[in-house]
Amino acid sequence: MYDSLVHDTKAGVRAEGLGRRFGDLWALRDLDLEVPAGRVVALLGHNGAGKTTTIRILTTLCSPTTGRASVAGFDVTEQPGEVRSRIGVASQAATVDGLLSARNNLVMVGRLHGLSRREARRRADDLLQRFGLTEAADRLVKTFSGGMRRRLDLAATLVATPRVLFLDEPTTGLDPRSRNELWDLLRDLVRNGTTLVLTTQYLEEADRLADDIVILDHGTVIARGTPDELKTRVGGDRIQVTVATPEGVDRAVAAVAALIGDRPHTDPIERTVTIAARDGIRVPDVVRRLDEAGVDVVDVN
Repeated sequence: MYDSLVHDTKAGVRAEGLGRRFGDLWALRDLDLEVPAGRVVALLGHNGAGKTTTIRILTTLCSPTTGRASVAGFDVTEQPGEVRSRIGVASQAATVDGLLSARNNLVMVGRLHGLSRREARRRADDLLQRFGLTEAADRLVKTFSGGMRRRLDLAATLVATPRVLFLDEPTTGLDPRSRNELWDLLRDLVRNGTTLVLTTQYLEEADRLADDIVILDHGTVIARGTPDELKTRVGGDRIQVTVATPEGVDRAVAAVAALIGDRPHTDPIERTVTIAARDGIRVPDVVRRLDEAGVDVVDVN
């Protein structure tokens, strides 16, 4: 099944059991990911959570220790050249050349992708207009503001019209106005069919842009879902139950699932079951259900 998915040219991004180890340290472990074409997934987490490692694997900059992944229908390990020809990448630091003008930066990228001089210049002019940089097209990039450099960096990733775009913390260091402008540009790209994978530390950014969010902590996925699902699951008031044994987690879930009409969030390591405290769900009712099921509860808060 995996092989058939890898060669599906309509695929966006897929990963199964993806992991990367550096010595004894697992920077990423057991990541499963599916991003259909034309969708946005946000990898959310603190510094060192594994976000950048994921991007580096998916963009063929490092090899996975475990698991497999495909981008735009091609295996990242076995067909890296095919993957690279179909993606755009913007890392945390802008990679444009400060000693060239904005136009010459884009023309250079176009020529490196094999475009003729005329086509590279036409593509550069189109992108400069699209990103609101036409008036600054012939200025040296070293004179640009942070927001302008970020927009030019993103434009450079689009010169070759990539099918999948990877952005590693694209708005870090930008002021609120520049951030909102960049978000608008990214929405336009997605509406035109681009598949987008982005990493961020900003909850608002993930909420505003992503169709799905994957939350990483120390290289491991701790939660995933749509923004609304995650907010319903962990946002607002919650009832958190801690049970005495790992086996008690499943028993607690079975005991309260009918009461809340959904599966609660669980953390087997911490032995917790978390329930969104919606209308009609009271702490005494939850405790009564757990007691009737014989679940050994250590704490409720």
